[in-house]
Amino acid sequence: MKKYIFPTITIVCLLTGLFIGNALSTRANAQQFYWRSNRTVTASKVDELLNYMRASYVDEIDVDSITEEVMRNIVETLDPHSSYIPKEDLELVNSELESSFSGIGVQFTIIQDTINIVQVISGGPSAGVGILAGDKIITVDDSLFTGKSINNEKVMHTLRGEKGTNVKIGVRRAGSNELLEFTITRGDIPVHSVSAQFMATPTIGHIIVNKFGETTYQEFIAALANLKAQGATSYILDFRQNGGGLMDQTIRMANEFLSAGDMIVYAEGRSYPRYEAKANGIGRFRNVPIVVLIDDFSASASEIFAGAMQDNDRATIIGRRSFGKGLVQQQMPLSDGSALRLTVARYYTPSGRCIQKPYTLGDKDAYAEELLSRFEHGEFYNADSITFADTTKYYTKNGKVVHGGGGIMPDIFIGTDTTNYTPYYNQVVNHAYTYQFAYNYTDRHRKELSRYTTWQELEKELNKRNWLPEFVSFCEEKGVEPNKAEIKKSEQLIRRIVNAYIVRNILDDEGFYPLYERDDQISRKAIEVLSGK
Repeated sequence: MKKYIFPTITIVCLLTGLFIGNALSTRANAQQFYWRSNRTVTASKVDELLNYMRASYVDEIDVDSITEEVMRNIVETLDPHSSYIPKEDLELVNSELESSFSGIGVQFTIIQDTINIVQVISGGPSAGVGILAGDKIITVDDSLFTGKSINNEKVMHTLRGEKGTNVKIGVRRAGSNELLEFTITRGDIPVHSVSAQFMATPTIGHIIVNKFGETTYQEFIAALANLKAQGATSYILDFRQNGGGLMDQTIRMANEFLSAGDMIVYAEGRSYPRYEAKANGIGRFRNVPIVVLIDDFSASASEIFAGAMQDNDRATIIGRRSFGKGLVQQQMPLSDGSALRLTVARYYTPSGRCIQKPYTLGDKDAYAEELLSRFEHGEFYNADSITFADTTKYYTKNGKVVHGGGGIMPDIFIGTDTTNYTPYYNQVVNHAYTYQFAYNYTDRHRKELSRYTTWQELEKELNKRNWLPEFVSFCEEKGVEPNKAEIKKSEQLIRRIVNAYIVRNILDDEGFYPLYERDDQISRKAIEVLSGK
């Protein structure tokens, strides 16, 4: 049973990102829709109740706070993807899908209650004043900013802010005992949707898309063109762990691969007239071989793309069954600066299937736990364990049977490989000791490791170094007892993940992904399919 620990923790961590990153399927005409749908609304009993409380309640109360709670409670009675966004959270939530945000330009991680800077964005505000990877943020605006109360949300709220405003930070730097202080003027920081693009083989390009934001189509086309210039004649399009985003972006991307008149997606709802998106036939990659990778956390816009390719028999879909989100949200502004993301329609793949998995109104906990139930039922490992709520048979353009009511089933299922998982491996990964050790190792050897400019060179250097005993000692200090047999069995997995993290710390994601994906079963299968093996 212990082999299940690591995937279970992964599910819990990623679900949070899924509900945030997947909340906004389309923002087109949202404000117009809002006003059109509210023209005849009059004061409700809720308004009357709050007004009576404000005017006549025996004690003075915070009606605004009560109103916020009421708003949340009302929306909680709806489907799992409708959400209320308070004013103070709206900018941060919207920035998930925007092309940029205003901040200081660093990537960070929190280790032992302290903010550790992993990367400094080239050309950004922090780089301009001399902040370095490895610096630890101790103070912000002369106040201590460490401790158990520090979390990702608090850090982002504090370091982000209006463009042109200043923030003062104090950092500890390796080799220096003094607190170094920097005043940073916040600026625009680009948000990238394409995590990486690289040549998997001399003729196969691999593109990893992490979400569908405002610039995803532009980034995607640029990645295709760049890899083509390097010799790519076919592509792996990787949407694993991509929770979705803007519908128009995935439609434009799918259009690049389909023939004129091919249906991409259609959507309709009670007050949402049927909308159809079809290919216009001018896509530049209509005849290029492609494979699409999906997994349990591929949702919404990712599923639209995969469904369009599958139903039109345009690509081979490889991986595991996708999440199963077939609902469309529109964002509607509220008068106080907050917003409502309301489900207004369902979308359907070209064959007519809705891939939305079942849900009960008002029961978001059960909806989130459904993915964990899939895991416990063995669906991450065995395709025969998978069932669909919709028993109707749908047919692709060439007559292949596909299913709705619970995500996209890949054409080639590749289960999670736990062959070399051991309790020791599960423990060091679940507690992020692989990540922490890689960060500490990078920090201690940053100067010599920074000489290498390619992941191949850096990996070669790391393989010469026998850092495994250091890692085992590091984990033992954290309370993980060494087990020689288990360490030996999982050694290659440990080396792969730690090496990849170290490479990321030096060369960012463009170095991390080629190394991390090289031994991945799903990626290897994609290469086989595109190579005709």
